[in-house]
Amino acid sequence: MLKNLLVCSCVLMGAIVGAVSAEDWPGWRGPRGDGTSLETNVPVRWNGPTGENIAWKVPLPGQGHASPIVWGDYLFLISCIDETQERVLLCLDRRDGSTRWRKTVFTAPLETKHVRNSYASGTPATDGELVYVALLQVDGSTIPAPNVGNARDVTPGKIVVAAYDFDGDLKWTASPGEFISAHGFCSCPVLYQDLVIINGDHDGQSYIAALKKGTGELAWKVPRLHQTRSYVTPIIRDIAGRTQMVLSGSKHIASYDPRDGSQHWMISGPTEQYVASMVYDGKRFFMAAGFPTYHVMAIRPDGAGEVTDTHVEWHSTGAKCYVPSPVVVGKYLLVADDRGTGNCFDAATGERLWQARLGRAYGSSLVTAGGLVYFLADDGVTKVIVPGKELKIVAENELGELCSSSPAISQGRIYIRGEKHLWAIGGVK
Repeated sequence: MLKNLLVCSCVLMGAIVGAVSAEDWPGWRGPRGDGTSLETNVPVRWNGPTGENIAWKVPLPGQGHASPIVWGDYLFLISCIDETQERVLLCLDRRDGSTRWRKTVFTAPLETKHVRNSYASGTPATDGELVYVALLQVDGSTIPAPNVGNARDVTPGKIVVAAYDFDGDLKWTASPGEFISAHGFCSCPVLYQDLVIINGDHDGQSYIAALKKGTGELAWKVPRLHQTRSYVTPIIRDIAGRTQMVLSGSKHIASYDPRDGSQHWMISGPTEQYVASMVYDGKRFFMAAGFPTYHVMAIRPDGAGEVTDTHVEWHSTGAKCYVPSPVVVGKYLLVADDRGTGNCFDAATGERLWQARLGRAYGSSLVTAGGLVYFLADDGVTKVIVPGKELKIVAENELGELCSSSPAISQGRIYIRGEKHLWAIGGVK
């Protein structure tokens, strides 16, 4: 009897551990919005050309920089079919990559954009019931581009948010507002309680808006300062009795209450435009982004009002980071800059522990699992790093395809969107 109880206990414990170690990847940068995975069985080595540790690879229609998201055995991503001007939402089976369904969100002229952007760049989000996507819809008309050095015309438009159920049925569409940018569009929906939150930083009347999950009805909308394009997805944390939604962009960094859009605190500057999302280590927020000047900054979150002179814990200008979002692992902040350099900072002091050229160029944001950090370069080569005082590379993995999106980690696999294919890495028996 005792032996049977012990066996049952071990089986139950194994099931609990397995359940805890497997996570969905429900939106931009995963379940916590910061590139972290709690899974412990994530692959470290693979090779696309030889097929080593590749579970499956499927061709994708159209193009896009949006990352895949995963909920259970459902995998979602968006794409743009340039030839037909369709913006589509794809649903695949996570297990084998087969297509469950494909839906056209809308068909409209292609917007003007930066050469390194795409027409489908905003990663979707899901709560397990609905899938939310955000795209820019234009009518083809043009106006002189605001806030640019070289005069040119751009296509003004409106942000369209759409919600689908897991069977592919459209539940609602809504527009939180207009959007104008010479660099195109990228805004990832962020889910909080019963809200879908959209950052509308652009070269017009910028805003952050929240829509009701069930209907798309506008719950709140607040203006942003400076009316300058930026592409940062907010991160939300509960800190000392306050729920803080923090993002950089449009010449400042700010914290809001996601329930109503009221502002907690703000830091002016330190630059004009931002792309990378921020991260939090339990004590401070980290910003690693900027154009035309580049900055890495640690910020204490306990302020109120204007805190530029009081709550910046440390500030470095040594890493030329703009697009890739960082990760924080224990006491280390890992930063990739666009030019192919990796950086490791002491999160508490800001001391840069090392800097090294790791890849050709970086547009993908960093992810971390099992104490390792994954640097995916634009040429599809991933360097796997052990965070520490000295650079330690434990693996270098070739995909054999260009990459502009960020990896997703779920249920023992890494999912990488290449230029033409979606790859599932790991879990090969």
